[in-house]
Amino acid sequence: MRAKRKIIVFIATSADGYICRPDGGVEWLERPRPKGNYGYGEFFNTIDTILWGRKTFDPLLKSGADPARYGPRTKNYVFSHNPPTAPCPHAEFVNEPIESFAPRLRAQPGKHIWMMGGAGIIASFLDAGEIDEFIIHVIPVFIGEGIPLIALRHRTVRLHLLDTTTFPDGVVRLHYAVPRADAPAPKRSRTRRA
Repeated sequence: MRAKRKIIVFIATSADGYICRPDGGVEWLERPRPKGNYGYGEFFNTIDTILWGRKTFDPLLKSGADPARYGPRTKNYVFSHNPPTAPCPHAEFVNEPIESFAPRLRAQPGKHIWMMGGAGIIASFLDAGEIDEFIIHVIPVFIGEGIPLIALRHRTVRLHLLDTTTFPDGVVRLHYAVPRADAPAPKRSRTRRA
């Protein structure tokens, strides 16, 4: 039996819970990286699909970066109520309910799925019950204001801690499962030092 594809948020936040400044700035993320880059390469090898919100994807394009930089075989889906009229190479724009899109995507053969963000699309998938895990890298810096990890709405979502990893530079990786009614109970959590 083929393993179910998971939708995983792999992201960094400031210590006060923001993914970027109000203007989208992420200069506070610029820092020397430890060997292994916080497990990014290891994680990237487990995915073949990236889900983007339009507000996260547009700055990538405006910077001149090509979504193909994430690999020629990586499929990029961008959620937008107003898809562009001109085609965008290496990205498919989606304007359909998450409740129908996510199960269809999971049913396709492939690796896991990276929920890139931002806050709005993460919140929408979470509220639809379509996020399986969060891997959050807490950067030891307060930025005071910004866009939170998840768009603000009244909700209570309990998480199950799978793993914590501390890095020599003070970054802490928190790996959580989002319990689902149709999923087996998660394994016990562990704590490691990188």
